Amino acid sequence: MFGSWPILSTIVFSPLLGIIALLFIPKHKGRALKTTAIAATFIPLILAALLYADFQNDSADMQYKEHADWIQIPLNKQDSQISEASDFYYEFNYTIGIDGLSLPLVFLTALVTAMAALASVHVKKRWKAFYIWFLLLEIGMFGVFMARDLFLFFLFFEVTLVPMFFLIGIWGNVDREKAANKFLLYNGIGSAIMLLAFFIIVNTAGFTTQTNGEATTFFYSGSLEVITKNLFQDTSAFVHAAPDVFPGNPFYMSGTMKWSLFLMLLVAFGIKLPIFPFHTWMLKVHAEAHPAVVMIHSGVLLKMGAYGLLSFGIMLFPEQAKSAALALGILGVVNILYGAIVAFRQTDFRLILAYSSISHMGIVMLGLAAFNEIGLKGAIFQLVSHGLISALLFLIVGSLVERTETTDIRKLGGLAATLPFLCGFLMLGGMASLGMPLLSGFVSEFLAFLGLFDSMPIVTVIGALGIIFTAVYVLRGVLRVSYGPIGESFKGLRDARLVEAVPMITLAAFIVLIGIYPAVLSEPLQQTVSGIDAWIHNIGKMGG
Repeated sequence: MFGSWPILSTIVFSPLLGIIALLFIPKHKGRALKTTAIAATFIPLILAALLYADFQNDSADMQYKEHADWIQIPLNKQDSQISEASDFYYEFNYTIGIDGLSLPLVFLTALVTAMAALASVHVKKRWKAFYIWFLLLEIGMFGVFMARDLFLFFLFFEVTLVPMFFLIGIWGNVDREKAANKFLLYNGIGSAIMLLAFFIIVNTAGFTTQTNGEATTFFYSGSLEVITKNLFQDTSAFVHAAPDVFPGNPFYMSGTMKWSLFLMLLVAFGIKLPIFPFHTWMLKVHAEAHPAVVMIHSGVLLKMGAYGLLSFGIMLFPEQAKSAALALGILGVVNILYGAIVAFRQTDFRLILAYSSISHMGIVMLGLAAFNEIGLKGAIFQLVSHGLISALLFLIVGSLVERTETTDIRKLGGLAATLPFLCGFLMLGGMASLGMPLLSGFVSEFLAFLGLFDSMPIVTVIGALGIIFTAVYVLRGVLRVSYGPIGESFKGLRDARLVEAVPMITLAAFIVLIGIYPAVLSEPLQQTVSGIDAWIHNIGKMGG
């Protein structure tokens, strides 16, 4: 369909059109700013939908790949023993592509961002700055799911931090600045650990050579293709040649180094996911940020942690990841039970949803720990499903806050009498969150637990207790908001407006679609997940 058209770059940078247009609109023109920004988010959504339709489901290869030479940094000669090397360079290129794993996350990003843009009509100040940061955040998220170079991935990953810091710190609640600072501190530490791990990988497994006549140039490359080839092909003599074979080998990656890198990436992406005990920053963000911002944060940004852990931690170090499977499973169970139990004790509906996110990300960990097709598919289903469900629930939270100015379930109640539409969709989102059949949450949870049961039945059974706890805290929160006596001040509330109803109906439609027709997600995933599973098991056998 797209031919030579760079569709991926078009999706990544299309929000720039909105940013440029916003720069020419006076800051007091609120309606024009909102309309322009919302329209700008629908451009990548339409393109992502076309991309989803055109994707070749029968291929596990990277598709729509785009490459351009970008950065070469000359270095001093690093080792006198490598006499054949005339020059050394760091090489980082603009390389992007998608497969069955990144495709649904790209579409999820486009969908949730567009729906969050509609929800942002409740923003009451500094509209121009808000939407510029908003669209810049979207660029970063798209780039993270498409980047095929470590430096490019890190760059896009960092691009998401700056807009989020300002979106939380300026447009949040009373403690917004503390939430923004905590967000930046934790994610900054995670980024520093990730950068150090990437730097080591580039300087060992990232080497490649280019011969021109008698001169040989050595490159330290950030290319995932180069790194993967060097790590898993025995012909990559420098990476695999031990010091007793090649004394002082500067490129040798020992087993201890591989374990260290895997653990560094687990911590770096675990902070983003988040994995207990690295979760406290996320609670502050969910409680203080504007609901439209939390829609993106919970719906998309948390998924970057799981995506990075799978794409870099597990795929680059599968032997170490498989050896740590039990630990990953236990971490997942801790997330599930801790999030569910603490959620039950909350009285703020925002915090109920925040702890629910921690619990649901534990299900992702269980799916990854299974290390089989069913479990991996369940983990990815859960990423997409939770993204849709959390976006819907925080969209409703934003509408409730705009009307009632509170999310304290002790003060709310009986709202179904005056807000039947909002409360109806709140109930649907709650049912999806607790895993009701025919909704997306059921499919993802069933696959994740089924995949893990084969290898860790005890861990699976303990983790499944979280489903019971989830039903308790979700029903408690939803029923307290929707039913019971209604306060006098809430009797004249207006139900959802069109600008609120459209995103609610859209998100709910995808939740139902995945629940009743999971093939819409499993078909693009199938070949990629099969490839990942085969890759992990083949490397595991080689390592054994």
